[in-house]
Amino acid sequence: MKIGIVGLGYVGLPLSLQFARSGVEVLGFDIDPTKVRLLKQGTSYIKHIESKSIREQLRKRRFTATTDFRQVRRVEAVIICVPTPLTKNREPDISFILETGESVAPYLKKGMLVVLESTTYPGTTDEDLRRVLEKGSGLRAGKDFHLAFSPEREDPGNPDSQVGLIPKIVGGLTPACRKKAAALYQTAIRQVVLVSSCRTAEATKLLENIFRSVNIALVNELKVVYAAMGIDVWEVINAARTKPFGYMAFYPGPGLGGHCIPIDPFYLTWKAREYGQNTRFIELAGEVNAAMPEYVVNRVGEALNSKRKPLNGSKVLILGLAYKPDVDDFRESPTFRLMDLLSARGADVAFYDPHIPVIGPTREHAAWQSARSVAWSRATIARFDAVVIATAHRAVNYRELAKWAQLIVDTRNVLADCRLPASKLWKA
Repeated sequence: MKIGIVGLGYVGLPLSLQFARSGVEVLGFDIDPTKVRLLKQGTSYIKHIESKSIREQLRKRRFTATTDFRQVRRVEAVIICVPTPLTKNREPDISFILETGESVAPYLKKGMLVVLESTTYPGTTDEDLRRVLEKGSGLRAGKDFHLAFSPEREDPGNPDSQVGLIPKIVGGLTPACRKKAAALYQTAIRQVVLVSSCRTAEATKLLENIFRSVNIALVNELKVVYAAMGIDVWEVINAARTKPFGYMAFYPGPGLGGHCIPIDPFYLTWKAREYGQNTRFIELAGEVNAAMPEYVVNRVGEALNSKRKPLNGSKVLILGLAYKPDVDDFRESPTFRLMDLLSARGADVAFYDPHIPVIGPTREHAAWQSARSVAWSRATIARFDAVVIATAHRAVNYRELAKWAQLIVDTRNVLADCRLPASKLWKA
């Protein structure tokens, strides 16, 4: 079997390698020639994917990459793993999906399978993508070619998260489409979970991320309330998690990051309006989470005031640019919002991240592009008036930070065990 996977990023590349390890010949497609060039050289551009894994599959001729979509005619199935961001008005942007469909459609053949993995609103696969594929190919989905949706479930930075061991949801346009897609994934994934339709599979992925967004919003709101009462929300959460039933621990932070949780809920709220439905609970959670960077910046101002220093003119270091620990992915990272807010208030802002030496291209934060991480040394850290811990990377030596920094604002509770005076350690 030979398959094509479109989009060789944090979802498409590990999926490609998993299929290749399972004996499937994979042709990876990407519009970025730099990525394709690096892959052909056997070089990884994603921190948690080792170059040797790529070189092994290149050597076995089970994986290669290209920018030439005419090569779609050589494969039996196409899996689409492209971004689904929001517009500036916080509405779904499925342009990457549709453009991929337009690129693939001319080369579709009878009997081929197309699977969408990108997180999106219910109806994208059987309405929007289907329309583009049928128009460009002259074939009918469900009759001439198979169409399905199977949401990605990647957890970068988690060493226990392996693509082949994560259950795979599969929904098809027709029962035959679902069967075809299930057979494909069963070659590489241990457990395939079948659902009744593409829309059910799309809704499943949204539920998974909305569940997290709402619960994170709850603890973020409680963080602010409990702080006003002089109660440490982290102590409360750690006590509550000892209950063996009916409770699941979620943790507050400086805001939401990554390509899923800050974005996916709004795909459902937008689609719900088409049906005359309101999603007030989901939208409120989004508002709470979006307000966290402002709260953190206010706490930084209070901490500096306690040292008789104004925020305006102070040197502030943000520790952690990545949106989650131990990855090099800064998509939708709340650190960017922190940096913007602090700069707007007159602070001299820099960042340190052991996994991101320089900020690459971003869709929304061009002002910070090419900015470099500062060096990790006593002299460097000590010259900042305040350090804000935004990401709890394990590679950071927090004992050194506790010794070197003048003032620390901890949004992740990583210094809970360090016995620092309240005048030096603030929580936010």
